[in-house]
Amino acid sequence: MQEIPKGANVSLTALSEDAGAVVVSLGWSSASGAGDADVSVLLLDENGKVRDENDFYFYNNPAAADGSVQLLGKVPTDNGDEDRISVDLTAVPERVARIVVAASRYAGARFGDLDDLRMTVADRSGEPLVGYSIDDAGVETAFIFGELYRRGEEWKFRAVGQGYETGLAGLATDFGIPVLEESEESEGPQGPEGPQGPEGAEGAEGSAVAAADAPAAVPVAEPLAEPAPRSAPAEEAAPGAVPAQTRGRSPRTTRKKVTLPKVAKKSLAENESWSQARLFPVPSLKSDREREVRATSVLLSVMAQVPEFGRRLTAGFGAPAGRMQTFTEVSLPHGDTPRRPDGVIRVERAGKLWTALVETKTNGNPLKAEQVQAYMDIAARRGYEAVITLSNDVALEGRPMVEVKVDGRRKHKVSLWHLSWAEVAHQAQLLIRHEGVGNAAHAWLLQELLEYLRHEQSGCHGFQNMGAAWVPVRKGIEDETLGHGDVRTVEVVESWERLIRQVCLRLGGELGQKALPVQRARRGSDPQARRVAAADRLCADGKLSAELRVDGTSSVIAVSADLRTSKVRTSVDVPAPEGAYPLVMVKRLLKLLEGAPADLHVESLLEAGTGSGPGSGPRGTLERLRPEPGDLLPADGSAVVGFRLSLLKGMGSTRGNTESGFIRSVDDAVERFYHGVVAQLGPVEGRGGRRG
Repeated sequence: MQEIPKGANVSLTALSEDAGAVVVSLGWSSASGAGDADVSVLLLDENGKVRDENDFYFYNNPAAADGSVQLLGKVPTDNGDEDRISVDLTAVPERVARIVVAASRYAGARFGDLDDLRMTVADRSGEPLVGYSIDDAGVETAFIFGELYRRGEEWKFRAVGQGYETGLAGLATDFGIPVLEESEESEGPQGPEGPQGPEGAEGAEGSAVAAADAPAAVPVAEPLAEPAPRSAPAEEAAPGAVPAQTRGRSPRTTRKKVTLPKVAKKSLAENESWSQARLFPVPSLKSDREREVRATSVLLSVMAQVPEFGRRLTAGFGAPAGRMQTFTEVSLPHGDTPRRPDGVIRVERAGKLWTALVETKTNGNPLKAEQVQAYMDIAARRGYEAVITLSNDVALEGRPMVEVKVDGRRKHKVSLWHLSWAEVAHQAQLLIRHEGVGNAAHAWLLQELLEYLRHEQSGCHGFQNMGAAWVPVRKGIEDETLGHGDVRTVEVVESWERLIRQVCLRLGGELGQKALPVQRARRGSDPQARRVAAADRLCADGKLSAELRVDGTSSVIAVSADLRTSKVRTSVDVPAPEGAYPLVMVKRLLKLLEGAPADLHVESLLEAGTGSGPGSGPRGTLERLRPEPGDLLPADGSAVVGFRLSLLKGMGSTRGNTESGFIRSVDDAVERFYHGVVAQLGPVEGRGGRRG
């Protein structure tokens, strides 16, 4: 990959023969793990202005109808997370001369508070072409990272690195996106929760610029305050939002999107033993082979019939936006014995074909390196672009699912990608519950797919087994015989990391927001070295620890599994408001937690340098503190800087995902904590009016 400095430019054609479509990545890290920003893309004409508001893409308008731009969302990395954008340069309208890639922060946060600001551009196969780092960020609240621009028949990339102290509103104004005056904005609430309801014509409008600049109204992201009335407008529920005069109007939704209600209609069955008829039945499946064949056929058929879903799953793999066809059990020559991949995906655009071979595993069966290697060789010989593996396992950064050899002498490159069945279910749920699809039939198909994946006989349940090392490591910790450097502890740490990634997928699918693991290591650090260090800590204190954050919040949820006490702890820190009277502050907290579980542990966090330091203040269960809120205040008058809210849950004894399993216990603990505690602190709203 070529590194360039700020202000430099380079021809994409000179860097790759396959630069007709690229994946742009924006990344950063944060010492606190809570730093975040929103990505946006603007298509500009020769005058440096958008042609209309539909040339502005952001989280509430993530994809172009022609497939030229698609925001792929955040993905976790070893050192934080990064936002990825798919750009099909062959589909960009001729009138578009420049594609500007920017990001903005909200709630007064600045880019100078983030570390390792970086932008990279990769080709369709995922091969990094060019990148550069921003090291001079300061008070800016919006940043143009870079731009793609035309020069004759080729596309070039320029490292811009230009910041705005005026946020996304100032950036948008520069490029011709209208900013409304206060009188226009004050006519009534905007967005999908406005007066005409989520399906009305005005409901398709939001406040794009304000949405990206304004903070999410998530209580744990801000110091304690009086809870807003549930019926208050969105603008009242979001303290610190951008003033109305700085707001702009979002692009109009060109057509209605269909979502399904979360609660199913009342059943007409005579009794609970009746099973509803399903498009994809599973009770007859008796073998792993049958499950693999059925799962592949079901998934690929729905991908081909629901364009939003098929595009969502393949865009990150370099596939263009075009007509998709899918096939199963295709016989392809390979030496003396033909090979039969489980499936083939083909996408046609402008007379060109993009092809991927699909290898599927269900029921926890591992991928076989020999099989995948054969498909990689076949794909290279036939000029196919990718091999996609699907299994219940979850991929880790810096760790391939299977080891394959790539013949460097071959001119044609083949990319190897992996999908977890949990990720497939996550994307389907996001579409039908939160983002919507083109019509009711597509929504129904996705619902049937979800029902199939969730059936106990489908074999498509995601990560379900902590591995062979789990039982001996846990026993070694219990009887204190586990030694440092035991390779089995690294295996357990890797399984724990997979579990946390899957927990994030499930939570994010339910909320309609991205949920991501938080990594505090600096960018470029060795992921394996980090896992070895975590394994050493496991040997020392017997705990597996992780942190996760829901997109749009600044709070971090900590998850810890203590193998010595067999307890799972989930917790979050809530900052105290400046200048508030201590007892009033405690009463506000207890009022917000009115519907939280009675066994919730609350402890005061004391200012560093007083008492014994942070975390050493008074504590107690919510049940005990409700009648005596003053018990949460230190007797010596030490300053309270916040509170830590924690729930404890018994840890499953087995390594699997059964009712008594460890995986199920962690999943349930996070879900109970989020809905029972975090959600009790107030309405969780996505920026721009989207509710989780």
